[in-house]
Amino acid sequence: MPLRQWKATDMTEVSILEKGTAIAVVDEQGTKRFHAIWLRDNAPDTGTRAANGQRLITIADIPAQTHITSARVDPGAGRLHLGFAPEGQEISFDLDWLRAHAYDHADNGTRRAPGWTPPSVTLWDSSLMNAVPSASLPELQQDETALAQWLGQVERYGFAKLTDGPVAEGALFSVVDLFGYVRETNYGRLFEVRTEINPTNLAFTGLGLQAHTDNPYRDPQPTLQVLYCLQSSAAGGDSMVVDGFAAARRLKAEDPDAFDVLSRHCARFEYAGEAGVRLQARRPLIELAPDGELIGVRFNNRSLAAVTDVPFEAMEDWYAAYRRLGEIIDDPAMEVSFRLDPGESFLVDNTRVLHARKAYSGTGTRWLQGCYADLDGLRSRLAALRAA
Repeated sequence: MPLRQWKATDMTEVSILEKGTAIAVVDEQGTKRFHAIWLRDNAPDTGTRAANGQRLITIADIPAQTHITSARVDPGAGRLHLGFAPEGQEISFDLDWLRAHAYDHADNGTRRAPGWTPPSVTLWDSSLMNAVPSASLPELQQDETALAQWLGQVERYGFAKLTDGPVAEGALFSVVDLFGYVRETNYGRLFEVRTEINPTNLAFTGLGLQAHTDNPYRDPQPTLQVLYCLQSSAAGGDSMVVDGFAAARRLKAEDPDAFDVLSRHCARFEYAGEAGVRLQARRPLIELAPDGELIGVRFNNRSLAAVTDVPFEAMEDWYAAYRRLGEIIDDPAMEVSFRLDPGESFLVDNTRVLHARKAYSGTGTRWLQGCYADLDGLRSRLAALRAA
């Protein structure tokens, strides 16, 4: 039962709960509870936070017995004033900020099914073919509203195209400049994708490539990839993308045990195609966060090393699940394909969306340049644009 209750308006009231260890805020959106220790740790006062938002104190600076002694709402200012003991200070919180950061959700205590994705993610299949997210590069360079919309499409679908770019070597860096920084690897700041004699990588042949995620043998793996077209006169060679999250969820719907075995056990990936380079990583094909959120898919048959982290009793099941996931990825009903003309490019979330190339003839030319970047830069730029 609450110790005391203040009712500032018909819309907002606050109660102190459990001897001050928590409060309940009630408004037109319902009841949200907050712990005293969480509130004190997230206090916005100048003694707790610097102007840049970073904390000035550590958790050890907050008394373990912290509790709330008073609470009142200022409806005109939209603020909640709380008294904290044993420090003996009053700290003011913005009510809108509290609503935005509430953690007392209706599904708390109820485990969401493994493989869930947030509302910002839309799963897709070949039906997206007629609505491929796309924008003009010069427009995004000049219009921040258009840029926010395009970055939001990358967040939602895991990939997006760009058109009207310059046909010049290194032009792909102008794509990364929209949101972040190039991730340099042993391949350099950029890499060439065109036919070579005695290639060190199958990407440099005219062979078709199965849909895959890039560089699963790295830790950390590059999370964004840009592919930029400079020449495209060869027959074929269309680019193709597959939503790895949709493929994983389809596998789960068909066979939950197959989904489970691929998410519970690590695969191993390796690349040793250059002198002095031997890259190795150990990650599951389907990666879940501790709360079951689907956060990554790694699939690259060319770079899969000997799998040694699956118990003998589960190895046959793991391979059966791996085979079925590959069949789902190869299903034409899952793919979206498009041709890149010179000056066109696409950006792909390498933790989610698999990309591929259809085979192309030896006549004519096909020259793309690629580079890597990271999702944190894209998410930062998108959040800043949305907050502006």
